[in-house]
Amino acid sequence: MVIDNIDFPFSYNRPEHTTDSLKKAIVYKLIFLIGRSPQEASQRDWLNATLYAVRDLVTEGWISTARQARADETRRVYYLSMEFLIGRTLSNALIAEGLYDLAKDALSELKVDLEEILEKEVDPGLGNGGLGRLAACFMDSIATLGIPAMGYGIRYEYGMFRQKIEDGRQVEKPDAWLEKGAPWEFMRPSKRFHIRFGGHIYFEGKKCIWNHGEEITALAYDQMIPGYDNDSAATLRLWSAYAGDVFNLQDFNRGDYFRAIENRSSTENVSRVLYPDDSTSAGRELRLRQEYFLVSASLQDILKRHKRTHGTLENLADKVAIHLNDTHPALAIPELMYILVDQEGFSWQHAWDMCRRIFSYTCHTLMSEALETWPVEMMAKILPRHLQIIFEINDHFLDYVRKHVTDEHDFIRRVSLIEEGDYRKVRMGWLSVVGSHKINGVAAIHSDLMVTSTFADFARIYPERFTNVTNGITPRRWIAVANPDLSALFDKYIGKEWRRDLSQLEQLKAHIQKADFKAAIPQIKYANKVRLAEYVKKTLGIELDPNALFDVQVKRIHEYKRQILNVLHIVTRYNEMLANPEKDWTPRVFILAGKAASAYYAAKQTIHLINDVANIINNDERLKGRLKVVFIPNYSVSLAQLIIPAADISEQISLAGTEASGTSNMKFALNGALTLGTLDGANVEILENVGNDHIFIFGNTVEQVEALRRQGYRPFEIYQADEQLRQVVDQITSGYFSPNDPNRYQDLLNNLCYHDYYQAFADYRSYVEAQKAVDVKYQDQAAWVESAIQNIVNMSFFSSDRTIAEYAEKIWKVEPLKLGA
Repeated sequence: MVIDNIDFPFSYNRPEHTTDSLKKAIVYKLIFLIGRSPQEASQRDWLNATLYAVRDLVTEGWISTARQARADETRRVYYLSMEFLIGRTLSNALIAEGLYDLAKDALSELKVDLEEILEKEVDPGLGNGGLGRLAACFMDSIATLGIPAMGYGIRYEYGMFRQKIEDGRQVEKPDAWLEKGAPWEFMRPSKRFHIRFGGHIYFEGKKCIWNHGEEITALAYDQMIPGYDNDSAATLRLWSAYAGDVFNLQDFNRGDYFRAIENRSSTENVSRVLYPDDSTSAGRELRLRQEYFLVSASLQDILKRHKRTHGTLENLADKVAIHLNDTHPALAIPELMYILVDQEGFSWQHAWDMCRRIFSYTCHTLMSEALETWPVEMMAKILPRHLQIIFEINDHFLDYVRKHVTDEHDFIRRVSLIEEGDYRKVRMGWLSVVGSHKINGVAAIHSDLMVTSTFADFARIYPERFTNVTNGITPRRWIAVANPDLSALFDKYIGKEWRRDLSQLEQLKAHIQKADFKAAIPQIKYANKVRLAEYVKKTLGIELDPNALFDVQVKRIHEYKRQILNVLHIVTRYNEMLANPEKDWTPRVFILAGKAASAYYAAKQTIHLINDVANIINNDERLKGRLKVVFIPNYSVSLAQLIIPAADISEQISLAGTEASGTSNMKFALNGALTLGTLDGANVEILENVGNDHIFIFGNTVEQVEALRRQGYRPFEIYQADEQLRQVVDQITSGYFSPNDPNRYQDLLNNLCYHDYYQAFADYRSYVEAQKAVDVKYQDQAAWVESAIQNIVNMSFFSSDRTIAEYAEKIWKVEPLKLGA
């Protein structure tokens, strides 16, 4: 192997590793890198030694991939995201490198259990929900397909928070994930860039001068994302706010120690925590600083790399594609304009033409209130030059609209990047659309609604820019790692290639009527349920029956995701079971998990209600254990890998027209859970793939939701007319589930009775009836297993490899590298 004219003493196709060679590598790292002898090493020491040993094996392919991309001078993609919820690294890397069994044997000879040390690895606090998990899947697929691409994010010192439940309430604790070390990453001391804030601008003729008032440094840390079985790896570069040179020695020498480090602490806050509480002005300012910190460091790095390879920026739009994952990195558009115009001397029009060829944008919402806006006043304070550039972009854009589309005042007002009113705001979604050559939705229904609702005006102006790329998930993480028994079953019948090409699952259809295959599916599900039940017993002290139907809703707690609808049904079932104790009830375990944003009162109240309901139901002996409710704290990728394979029912119950896509729905179905959901997001495409008989659809459609809103939705009338619903609401509001504080949930339920923006009451009856259909089907285990199998074998479309291949072809216009060439 030759890298930059250095001949390495090993070949690109590295020799096969043996149990003995891997064992020696692990012990070497333990002694010489961690400084522990095998006799005194803890499980975490063994974990870190194994991580370092495996990291060495991945690094060769990682360096080769980067070298090849440079040598080929290929077009490259840079994926900007505020979140990368990558999960634990070691198990995924072992599977990608084909070393899982070898590592298990090597550690066993060292009297160490691989499964036990895997549990010691900390989940990196680099994301919160579906956005970050999707970005992680994309990086995995980028590496596996050999797409010349890099990810850019922030190396948060603390994740969003570690969720604890105390007296039923969510309590936020610091998620200090870096305290245990991060052996998988590489610090890059030479990769540091200055990020500027504040100050003021003035003009010298037509040239704008930005005198900044504050400067901090971004320092790079690289994470390798190994491709599956291809001796390749992609790079995820994370930026940390570095304050090593922010220290006032004079203050320190005078004894004013706190003042000496005051600015240092302020500097490091920028990368301190994921999603600071934005209920305060200070929190919102910090969030804006974070977003600019990410894009400024990333753009400086991208352009420096491009100049090193090509010697000029003139061909930037031919060689660089920058993708904005949601609106969080939208400031990259004015940042690139700032660099090209103010620093590199490009004309404004030339720079703008380049920008519109370089950027593409994924929209992850249909709710206009979820699209970011920033107060003009705040942006003027923090980023005065970028605000000026946004005004210039807006003027240029509105001139185009007036000349080529319409000069109708209301239309101009609607599409302006600046929202007028008492408090003028910059519309970041609008900026992302105007500054990008492609805008994609993430599921078929989402993309259709995006161009008929959220961005309807822009679709009229730029119809050619809008497209769809349905989301996907990586089969490596969500089957190979999360469900090894199911993986082994796949391997037995169709070989191992499905890990790289999920369309291979189609071959399973030739085997699904075989008795052994049919028998294996419920056995695997039962074993996964036992594992989850053991975890719940160990951590929460609640006994679960693995023979019961496991009904699971795990996702961020939000009103549009309608965990409250789930609760209303749970209480309805509770009441019915007490009223009809002799009925042959299908035993049911309701499992919920997810975090509520720290300032989101209604979401935190919902968590409290779930736990209060669970406390009453789980201790009611009249139920004879046939109904249990569990809220599992601190939901994470690792917990998802435990919970999802154990689910029988996947709750995907957002109001139709509110969920962009969802990816947990794909993970559940691929692991043999049946979806109970609305016609929302990717549920629609799951229905098309698995068929009506193997999914439970309920609730109003998008059209019916909108019609109800137009007609004047009156939830109180539904409450009055539905006796079961009225009983449930009255129980909750009277304090049946919170006897020590009877008024605890009056605000929460009154909001439903009189507002109910996400129409939980409107879908309640349909939801309850769908749950009855679930019971009936589960009692016919042969039919249930058939539906589970149909879900598994018909999910090959939902691979993130297919998604990334579509991005590469339709949006980024890049070709995969010829790995090993």
